Amino acid sequence: MKVDVLLGLQWGDEGKGKVVDVLTPKYDAVTRFQGGPNAGHTLEFEGQKYVLRSIPSGIFQGGKMNIIGNGVVLDPVLFRQEAEALAASGHDITRQLYISKKAHLIMPTHRVLDAAYEAAKGDAKVGTTGKGIGPTYTDKVSRNGLRVGDLLSGFDEKYAIAKRKHEVILRGLGYEYDIAALEQEWLEALDYLKRFPLIDSEYVVNELLREGKSVLAEGAQGTMLDVDFGSYPFVTSSNTICAGACSGLGVAPRNIGEVYGIFKAYCTRVGAGPFPTELFDETGERLCELGHEFGAVTGRRRRCGWIDLVALKYAVMLNGVTQLIMMKSDVLDGFDTVKACVAYKINGEETDRFPFDITEGIEPVYVEMPGWKTPLSKMTSESEFPEEFNAYISFLEEELGVPIKIVSVGPDREQTILRYED
Repeated sequence: MKVDVLLGLQWGDEGKGKVVDVLTPKYDAVTRFQGGPNAGHTLEFEGQKYVLRSIPSGIFQGGKMNIIGNGVVLDPVLFRQEAEALAASGHDITRQLYISKKAHLIMPTHRVLDAAYEAAKGDAKVGTTGKGIGPTYTDKVSRNGLRVGDLLSGFDEKYAIAKRKHEVILRGLGYEYDIAALEQEWLEALDYLKRFPLIDSEYVVNELLREGKSVLAEGAQGTMLDVDFGSYPFVTSSNTICAGACSGLGVAPRNIGEVYGIFKAYCTRVGAGPFPTELFDETGERLCELGHEFGAVTGRRRRCGWIDLVALKYAVMLNGVTQLIMMKSDVLDGFDTVKACVAYKINGEETDRFPFDITEGIEPVYVEMPGWKTPLSKMTSESEFPEEFNAYISFLEEELGVPIKIVSVGPDREQTILRYED
């Protein structure tokens, strides 16, 4: 068996949680391979709404194994809050969730460092969520990190050393802080974390494959936020592309199977950073309101625009996408005309390649298509799709060179239409 990978193709917030939940019945295990609690994966079913930040979105489909992989950075406090909220709603996850010993821990001082670094940047802020993600990955790469497995041996000394290093940096920045309350809560949350099986996840995942079990890897954020290939420096701190599943789980490239690429029928971005197709007019406001475009974790308003096929083709190429999944199609129901960016005009010349620098001087080149002016949210099969919507799908498939397997027509688990049966 191989690991199938599911990831976002835009700037995050594509709706990955819902799709993982829908696909989970096909799999024996669901894994998270990168990112941290800055990712909010929203799921809705049976009249309830859930937001997952670190726990894989397969947790609701009974009996499935869920693994937090080594590529994830974990905040014990937020993890505890998330797990206890699930328990309060009737979902006991203690028998389903496993945590990699090699996953790095977000310390209280990481959160303080995050705030201090952002404050020091002034107008050049990246727009971090302030969860300590960046500083934790920095420590990981500089070989100063604290890992989940450290809880099992010599933890107090390792924590004290890491904390002292952070305090030296904070003094140098002249940043005033008080972490006493944060630290106490954090230490208590570590005891809660120990209730879950701490595993050598790379061995577990590969043993599942050898036993013929199916595994789904769930990505966080989106391709255009990848630290290497995204809109740097306005990116996250991990590799959000398919290759990140290999390093974030300990899986060989030859063991990657299907790659599900998720995108919205339009485009959004939260926080700072370039966004070539962003709309600053009434249409942008309308997309925001109709799409309820506010961050699941931060509550921040998302910037909205038409779909960007230059960036999307780039994402498809980087990830080796084999199947596409289009989300929030219903948001475009009421538009007379829908647009798609098919090229960028830079210094008077057109290009269909995603450039090194997209911070300024890019003019999107659009193709216009008639809207379908028909509510999609009540539809249950492809046969009900209006002609104009089918034309939009066909156009996207031709441009991207990959079939759109699933179309989402609403937030609920049931509002999901499969176009190609396995």
